[in-house]
Amino acid sequence: MAIWQRKDIDLDAITKLGEASMPGHLGIEFTAIGDNWVEARMPVDRRTHQPFGRLHGGASVALAETVASMAGSLAVDPAERTVVGLEINANHIRAARDGYVTCRATNEALGRTTQVWTMRITDEAGKLICLSRITLAVIATQQV
Repeated sequence: MAIWQRKDIDLDAITKLGEASMPGHLGIEFTAIGDNWVEARMPVDRRTHQPFGRLHGGASVALAETVASMAGSLAVDPAERTVVGLEINANHIRAARDGYVTCRATNEALGRTTQVWTMRITDEAGKLICLSRITLAVIATQQV
């Protein structure tokens, strides 16, 4: 059973929400959604490289938090609640130099005041690049 509170989820519209902010600058595009997960991809290029030509760990964390935060916001009633990042961690497993990486955020726990998501970032060959987990705080919409 799907966890989403919003029934009219449009991945292109979600991608466009971030066009003028960090997700847009990093080239993040939402690509797929399932019952309890959301996916997006990000290019590995000059925007996301560290000075030595590898995917920057901070770019991986930005991708992970972007995907999980969007997923978390889709799992609450937007008229009453929204989500904000409370804590995130990341294990950088292997380097990526080019192409795209894909992040899948999967829900682990949906609570009244917090949500927990696991994010797996993989390269185009399906190899694990980064494993991350985030705790989101669920807050009243008026607090934003």
